Amino acid sequence: MIVRVLAVAAAALALAGPAAAACTHPKTSLGYLEGQVMCPTCHTTLDQSDSAAARQIEAYIAKRIAQCASAQQIENELVANYGQGILAAPPRKGFDLLAWWLPIGGVLLGAVLLALGVWRWSRRRDDELPPPEAPGLDEETERQLDELLARLD
Repeated sequence: MIVRVLAVAAAALALAGPAAAACTHPKTSLGYLEGQVMCPTCHTTLDQSDSAAARQIEAYIAKRIAQCASAQQIENELVANYGQGILAAPPRKGFDLLAWWLPIGGVLLGAVLLALGVWRWSRRRDDELPPPEAPGLDEETERQLDELLARLD
């Protein structure tokens, strides 16, 4: 009886080692990669595409996930097969870094130019206003007004 238990335990340990080593990378999901990979025919992400090419790539991704490949490995393999255009976002290194920073820089530059234009416009309007005129009446009108007020008293 004890020999059987020891034999089962030894067999379990012998089979558990290769099974545990088979998936050393953290598991990724098809749903995650569908949002990261573009369909080469309709140029939308896989989760938005219903083309045959998208289904073929999804099947390949599912197969590689079952083989415990990491998301980075799968993306690298897809780039090797389809080119950089298969990725939904450009890489964040080298010349492709401009794709990330150029829009941000453009928005910031536009905001600065808009603020400067508004500031100059508001300054120009203050300079163009004529000086306020001194309130008062001409001498003839004042004399007539004084006579009228004297009659009312």
